[in-house]
Amino acid sequence: MDRLTSMAVFVKAIDLGSFAAAGAALDLSGPMVGKHVRFLEERLGMRLINRTTRRQSLTDFGRAYYERCRLVLAEADAADALAADQLSEPCGRLRVTAPVHFGRRCVAPVLLALVQQYPKLELDLSLNDRFADLMDDDYDLAIRTGELEGKAGIIARRVARQRMIVCASPSYIERHGAPRQIKEIGNHTAIIYRRSGRIRPWLFPRDDQPPVEVTPASRLRLDDLDAIADAATIGMGLAWLPSWLVRERIQAGTLVQLMPEQPEFPYDAYALWLQTPHLPLKVRLAVDALAAALPKFMA
Repeated sequence: MDRLTSMAVFVKAIDLGSFAAAGAALDLSGPMVGKHVRFLEERLGMRLINRTTRRQSLTDFGRAYYERCRLVLAEADAADALAADQLSEPCGRLRVTAPVHFGRRCVAPVLLALVQQYPKLELDLSLNDRFADLMDDDYDLAIRTGELEGKAGIIARRVARQRMIVCASPSYIERHGAPRQIKEIGNHTAIIYRRSGRIRPWLFPRDDQPPVEVTPASRLRLDDLDAIADAATIGMGLAWLPSWLVRERIQAGTLVQLMPEQPEFPYDAYALWLQTPHLPLKVRLAVDALAAALPKFMA
């Protein structure tokens, strides 16, 4: 007899409470179900079920073996599903949450292209800077930027690395000059990003040490990155922003990158999903597409 088949029969018998019920569910006779269980017992040299004329019950070993069999069968099903995925097409609803600006500018184009490629795939994309809960808010995938908090049951994969740069307008530089070193930033006014009531410091990497944290003086504290770029463009102060967000402004000359010799802080972006024995095809394809495409947006 095949061991995996016998394990499946054994688990079904325990789940349904009798050999007869398992046989009916699996299109086997009751005695054949019993043969599968005895095959396992003989192979293991241990009794799995205590049998009397009135009832059957798991032995202590049988109970532990039953739990292990369930895990083995679940992994076997997941392995088979991997092969099925290769022959199938993603379908159904893909629910994704992402930060507003990173989501709109970078994530959305990738996912829209994925939906165009697969007509049976639907997309629900929520652009929100709130830290949504994958389980409670019923999302398949969450995109996060910055430092992650470790959380049980959550898988994270880095899909992009943003380059954070300090910039200012030519008019600001003409009036106030430009910092050449990190310590000179304190002599300037800045436009600060503030989200969820928290002011985020500017970070500058150092070799083999924690990054330098700088929180410049500011009259402007905004929770919108585009608004910060707008304020910097009209000369309101320095800004610390992702390079992809201000690339066109720098190319047009309305903003100037400052301290170009200073190493840029790598602000990572991650895809997060709930840990599961088998990752749905739609989620796996979305994560792979983001990991392949987003680095090009960051260049």
